[in-house]
Amino acid sequence: MLSPHEFATLMLVKAAPDQIELNREELDTLLDQQLVALEQLASGHQRPRLTRDGDSLLQAVARKR
Repeated sequence: MLSPHEFATLMLVKAAPDQIELNREELDTLLDQQLVALEQLASGHQRPRLTRDGDSLLQAVARKR
């Protein structure tokens, strides 16, 4: 089960991945649960992105509304 902060971070990864600080504790949890992965950019920086499971979770929640 995700905390409200983890869930909000998951939504932020989907909406604005470039605006997330990679040292967020919530991001570590999402990485551990394989809901988010880090992609390596050509610039050498990393950017979080939703995994298939992370996207499926957000879609399931949207259907419940």
